[in-house]
Amino acid sequence: MSVHTAAAAPSVHAPLPVLGRDVTVPLVTGGEVTYAALDYAASAPALQRVWDDVAAYAPYYGSVHRGAGYLSQLSTDLFENARATVAAFLGCREDDEVVFTRSTTDSLNLLARALPAGCEVFVFETEHHAALLPWRDARVTCLDAPRTPRQAVETLERALAGRDAGAPALVCVTGASNVTGELWPVRELATAAHAHGARIVLDAAQLAPHHPVSVAELDVDWVALSGHKLYAPFGAGVLAGRADWLTGAEPYLAGGGASRSVSRRQDGGVDVEWHAGAARHEAGSPNVVGAYALASACRALTEAGFDTLVARERHLISRVRTGLAEVPEVRVLSLFGDEAPRVGVLSFVVEGWNSSHFAAALSAEYGIGVRDGLFCAHPLVRTLLGSAPRAQGECGAPEAAPGEKSLNAIRVSFGAGTPDEHVDRFVDAVRELVRDGAKWRYRTENGRCVPAV
Repeated sequence: MSVHTAAAAPSVHAPLPVLGRDVTVPLVTGGEVTYAALDYAASAPALQRVWDDVAAYAPYYGSVHRGAGYLSQLSTDLFENARATVAAFLGCREDDEVVFTRSTTDSLNLLARALPAGCEVFVFETEHHAALLPWRDARVTCLDAPRTPRQAVETLERALAGRDAGAPALVCVTGASNVTGELWPVRELATAAHAHGARIVLDAAQLAPHHPVSVAELDVDWVALSGHKLYAPFGAGVLAGRADWLTGAEPYLAGGGASRSVSRRQDGGVDVEWHAGAARHEAGSPNVVGAYALASACRALTEAGFDTLVARERHLISRVRTGLAEVPEVRVLSLFGDEAPRVGVLSFVVEGWNSSHFAAALSAEYGIGVRDGLFCAHPLVRTLLGSAPRAQGECGAPEAAPGEKSLNAIRVSFGAGTPDEHVDRFVDAVRELVRDGAKWRYRTENGRCVPAV
């Protein structure tokens, strides 16, 4: 039995239907407005198609890999079919493993646990903390932020030159920056890594929702992503790629599902034979709903067509960039320059404004949800801003003294479910706030800027 629901193909020029598209929120100045969700880089809204598929499956929910009953068999079939769907979506090689995790962070921590002894990890300072921080048991070389894609490749080649090509090494790199949205030269970095005997893992959390990702074509060894950025509900992620390091490592979690055979020894101890393959690192009852939702999102994006999705997103990026360029007080952050290709993620600062204050005003006075801060990529944002760590200022005043650089930034991000009206309202709101100032008073509460009562 199939619980997959067919959906009509969306218009080429229309955003994909997402949950929350008609939600209204109150404004501090009075009245309500349809919420403009422009924080896709943190969590994209779930596609309506995904939610419908999950709802259709819900009555048939059962345990996975553990029951002889019909619902258990159905759920097991859906779970394993979801694995195959994700493998196809990611262009995996025939012998690659697809391990379901909780998120990109969880996936990279799993890979960190599977590193062979003596492995050295190379990572750019520009990475999200999910890619910067998991490698605590390895020797880590943190590379300076490059200013061009070519410089990124050259920096990596210099770092890898002279190392023992027979010793294990891993390069970790993003596909698209969660701060600037800029695309990284993944294929060229993979070539450089392999030329020096290193492997490479791609953090595709920001890339996969916007562009096609093929493990085989990019020639990466692993790819990690999160369902909640790929228009699926929270709670599922993927680590996909080569099996050998994963099979050679101790299970990420010890427990049922990861164990093939368990026996008690005469001395009172326990002997365990662990599974090989994905099951080795999927102990416990798996998140079948999350895996099925993630696979549904993969199907929906594939059927919508990335050519169409990319073209529409470029249209939205152009509208935002053109609008912000008309406000002299706004500076958009970039590593590779204004003309660098990017996904729908842009970060900026506004002269004379505390970023938390500006983001709070966008929300409270215009019903627009963006993000402010350092975006779990502190070294990168501080490099782009030219600032050192320092306490945040009060939200009613600029965060830096006159003549000083901003301490954090504002990020706007969008994707397949974003209508033109949302980005146009955002640009108009930025222009109005800079010109006229906030209409309401704000205060700092628990480090956040909020409207005063």
